[in-house]
Amino acid sequence: MSGEKRIDESNLKSYDFIVPSKQVLTAEKVKVWEESEAYQEYLGFILAIGDSIKARTTSEDTEVSVGVGGVIKILNKLDTFVDQNPPLDMQARYGNPAYRDWFEKLESSAHQLIEDILPEHLNSAKVELAPYLIDSFGNKTRIDYGTGHEMTFVMFVCALFKIGFLVDSDRTAVGLKLFTAYFDLARRLQTTYRMEPAGSMGVWNLDDFQFVAFIFGAAQLSEGARIKPKSIADEAMAEMLKKDYHIFACLSYINQVKTGPFHEHSNQLWNISAVQLWSKVYSGLIKMYRAEVLSKFPVIQHTLFGSIFTLEKATKVRDIPGDDASTSCCSMPPGMIRPGFTPRTGAMPGLMPMAGSIPMSGAMSGSMPMFGSMPLPGSTSMLGSLPLPGSMPLPGSMPKPGAMPRL
Repeated sequence: MSGEKRIDESNLKSYDFIVPSKQVLTAEKVKVWEESEAYQEYLGFILAIGDSIKARTTSEDTEVSVGVGGVIKILNKLDTFVDQNPPLDMQARYGNPAYRDWFEKLESSAHQLIEDILPEHLNSAKVELAPYLIDSFGNKTRIDYGTGHEMTFVMFVCALFKIGFLVDSDRTAVGLKLFTAYFDLARRLQTTYRMEPAGSMGVWNLDDFQFVAFIFGAAQLSEGARIKPKSIADEAMAEMLKKDYHIFACLSYINQVKTGPFHEHSNQLWNISAVQLWSKVYSGLIKMYRAEVLSKFPVIQHTLFGSIFTLEKATKVRDIPGDDASTSCCSMPPGMIRPGFTPRTGAMPGLMPMAGSIPMSGAMSGSMPMFGSMPLPGSTSMLGSLPLPGSMPLPGSMPKPGAMPRL
């Protein structure tokens, strides 16, 4: 890689690379993040990757450049560290200590792994890139993983585009091959070391660990797919399609690690299965992601900023789904996170109104129900009072997709 030069450096922004740091230190500063250039670039990157993989499958032959292949090699190397650090033989629901040994190998090798793939003129970027890579796979102390760690890896890959290591023609391979390698490694870490979901809200989560994977999967299916969203709850379909679509790989994993009726352990996904169009699922998930992950202080307080991603106010606002969405209704309800625990990632602090309840004004058939709108504690909502955490339908009382039975 050291001799490869795939892009005109004169067209790239010059960075004075520094060690990135946490800069959103108060809840009030989340607004600074939401109005920043970094926020626009991050969401713009997700949309760009999503657009590049529409009507494409993860299993299809895709040209992988030397740059994309280099990042995949890093992930493959980290995968070998799992073999070198097998889990300890112990009885514990969560948190096998062998994960800390794996993580120490990641910490000690990150700079070298990045240096090995960077061309010489970008070698100084490793000081800023390495902390993103290290923070992409969970927390060493708590042995947990969630959407904030996933977000950090997305920022790592986006940074590689911003500095010119990856280029526009790499987008499809990044969406189909590179992120598949990342999601697969993240799942292997979760199962091998029994990692705890970071900040999980259980049944009210979209998923315990991932979110962007669902967005990319919906993007793949948003054009020309014969499969319908109602297949979300079909375990056989998930097994058949897991090698082709990110969202079905997520669903297959959920079916492996959770037991019981799908509508009980994955109620948010059950409701999404009532949506008629994948394009609505795609835009709705982006809207939900903004409200329930990117606007939450417990997530963003851990986000790293340096010279590549800054909190400078955005000079241009991109057209991003959810720009008209109010997130004021999505405050964290008390009692949903255990006392004294600061979640690393996106606990889903709001409930999605269920399709089939009182419709939104002007809502059309097949539109995505508004995500993240939850009545404030003690208030009265058109949608009825919020069920108590853990109060679920009785086994066998299968509700229609998108409709929650009265409790």
